[in-house]
Amino acid sequence: MSSPPIDMREREELCDLLAELGPDAPTLCEGWTTSDLAAHLVLREHFKLGTDERMAAEKAKGLPALIDRLRDGAPLVPWRLPGLRTLMNGVEYLIHHEDVRRANGLGPRTDRPDLDALAWRMTGFLGRRAARQIRPYGLELRRPEGEPRRFGPAGGAVLQGEPTELLLYLSGRREAAEVRLAGDADAVAALRDANTGV
Repeated sequence: MSSPPIDMREREELCDLLAELGPDAPTLCEGWTTSDLAAHLVLREHFKLGTDERMAAEKAKGLPALIDRLRDGAPLVPWRLPGLRTLMNGVEYLIHHEDVRRANGLGPRTDRPDLDALAWRMTGFLGRRAARQIRPYGLELRRPEGEPRRFGPAGGAVLQGEPTELLLYLSGRREAAEVRLAGDADAVAALRDANTGV
């Protein structure tokens, strides 16, 4: 029996964790509780802008109702189309699952090579974006195994860690990401000052 797609698995595990923690648990998203995060995910998947009014209306339905909507799955188009589902929804759920896990004392998951593969794929986009912000310096991403990725000139900032940790750092979850930052001091300072959050 084949395993479910990454986005479905991350969705189910996140829903389980939300149900376990309740509506008022913290997340890494500044100012957001678990209820806020669940409301955001419901609105995002149904193409509704997350205005304060809409967020409040969704949250008023209660966390159990939001979890039920999330468990029902995303609309077919585009979130369940092959190729898009993993890259777009898989990454979204991976990051937000970690937002809840890390804010509540749960550490990295080391038993998910498929998550690291997905995270490494996404670091291409986020690494390029971060490198543009720290020009004229370059950025190199290093994972424990495999070739590194370099954006811009050599000799800049070097960010090392497991792919999921690199993804968290590059998506603005810096304090929670288990990474090592080295390289040229000015490039490192520029990366620390860059707004890489998504």
